[in-house]
Amino acid sequence: MPHLFEPLTLRSLTLANRIAVSPMCQYSSEDGFANDWHLVHLGSRAVGGAGLVFTEAAAVTAEGRISPQDLGIWQDAHVGPLERIVKVVHGQGTRCGMQLAHAGRKGSTYRPWSGHGAISVAEGGWDPLGPTPDRFADDYPAPRALTPGGIATLVAAFADAAGRALAAGFDLVEVHAAHGYLIHEFLSPLSNTRTDQYGGSFANRTRLAVEIADAVRAVWPDSLPLFVRISATDWTPGGWDIEQSVELCRVLGQHGVDLVDCSSGGNVAAAQIPLEPGYQVPFAERIRKETGLATAAVGLITTPAQADEIIRTGRADCVLLAREMLRDPYWPLHAAQALGHQVPWPPQYLRAAPSGTPSR
Repeated sequence: MPHLFEPLTLRSLTLANRIAVSPMCQYSSEDGFANDWHLVHLGSRAVGGAGLVFTEAAAVTAEGRISPQDLGIWQDAHVGPLERIVKVVHGQGTRCGMQLAHAGRKGSTYRPWSGHGAISVAEGGWDPLGPTPDRFADDYPAPRALTPGGIATLVAAFADAAGRALAAGFDLVEVHAAHGYLIHEFLSPLSNTRTDQYGGSFANRTRLAVEIADAVRAVWPDSLPLFVRISATDWTPGGWDIEQSVELCRVLGQHGVDLVDCSSGGNVAAAQIPLEPGYQVPFAERIRKETGLATAAVGLITTPAQADEIIRTGRADCVLLAREMLRDPYWPLHAAQALGHQVPWPPQYLRAAPSGTPSR
């Protein structure tokens, strides 16, 4: 079996190792634009040796943001600052991915350190969209239910956003279908009580996810991979669960998706989630085993030995680290040393590297 520092090839793209920086919202944009904070944040993780660095969730429309400070990819003007970041990441031999997202009914809310729940129009808020007019929680805004025409417009917005990501030089895109945001809201019977072609049966509830995958794949080159992040379960009886996730992944594999990024939760405010190290890894393992798709494991993966074990035992094809990468941007370099692998360091940092370390 491969190990944590063995390359991973998906279509024509090869990652130098199996470590990826998970998409993490920075809530630091103005009108969706990337800025110097994003350049330093993402660039430093590339310097740290990750094989893949993801941007935070990038909204495909202005009302698809979580907060007014979210990153965006809904206008052509967003491309230039993102292209600068991609060039810096590529300069370290790291691949760069963009997560395409729409917050749905969880939009128009405060960034975490500024408040909680609905943000007023006076403070930059808007009317969010959802499968129904039901709120996520009592202090969240009431969404407008999407019409079939509105859904078609959003599917086109995902495709347009993918085209902009390609223009900026990204190596892959990931469709965000997790954490209680728009696509997940359509997947789960707890948040989708529609009675039209987008609600009710499994085929109807997954229709939006499949249409978006098709629309993105239609503009994304065949030579480059497409990821989808899912919440494998709502952690709530009667909700979206691992059995439905497995079936969805079988379908997505037939629609050009190459890897499923396996997270969970986010759609039910009161869900009881059993947090413990690697608690989501079994979802990645089961989906990989039962569908044949590549998977990524994410969630409370913190130590090199833990991450390496996930890869060596075939439970996932790569690991995505989030909070641990915030604590230590150079986690991959330290992990390589801990596991006995010699990996290249930036030449500027060689004076601090272990003896005999090669330069990138």
